[in-house]
Amino acid sequence: MSVEPITMLVSTVSILLALAGGFGWMIHRMDSRIDSVESRLGARIDRVADELVEVKIAVARIEGTPRHLITGR
Repeated sequence: MSVEPITMLVSTVSILLALAGGFGWMIHRMDSRIDSVESRLGARIDRVADELVEVKIAVARIEGTPRHLITGR
């Protein structure tokens, strides 16, 4: 083999390795970003769920006890 095919082979392999490394880095960064967004969103959903329970309790207190179909005499 002469020098030119070896140079082409080495340059092709190095370009492919660089592309694979860049793709891996991008996937890792996106994964960490999604994890942070997911944790913030989970905390926000938990807060809304807690507020919903408090609102349900407040509405139940305002409405009072349920009316019965048969009234006592």
